[in-house]
Amino acid sequence: MPLSIGEDAPDFEAIDDEGNHIRFSDYSRGKVVLYFYPKDETPGCTAEACAFRDKWDEFRKLDCTIIGVSSDSVESHKKFKEHRKLPFKLVSDPDQKIRSMYGAKGFLIPPRISFVIVNGKIVHTYNSQMNAANHVREARLALEKN
Repeated sequence: MPLSIGEDAPDFEAIDDEGNHIRFSDYSRGKVVLYFYPKDETPGCTAEACAFRDKWDEFRKLDCTIIGVSSDSVESHKKFKEHRKLPFKLVSDPDQKIRSMYGAKGFLIPPRISFVIVNGKIVHTYNSQMNAANHVREARLALEKN
């Protein structure tokens, strides 16, 4: 079951699309949208990533960092980011440890879940496999309230 509003956002270390080791706590002191998606370059995941890209300026005005997480490799993330001109970080979670920490695991395919985190606390979650682009709207509205 996914983490709930009011819970602390778990810290983790991962490798981003540029091959850099990152620590989530370096970002979670501010505003973050951490979104979990099934797979690079699939229709729903591409729609979601491109929707975040298209609203990038709005998220920047809200002083927000966006980080996408899937089990794809660093190389896959790099290609996806370059192909779709994504301005935010994608991190690789090949063993699904980060998904487990956030309760974002599924049965047949990994779920599409977004967490809005402000100062280390989860303030909003949205879980919808089918309405990929709505994750962006939900996250933006939550950030505007916080």
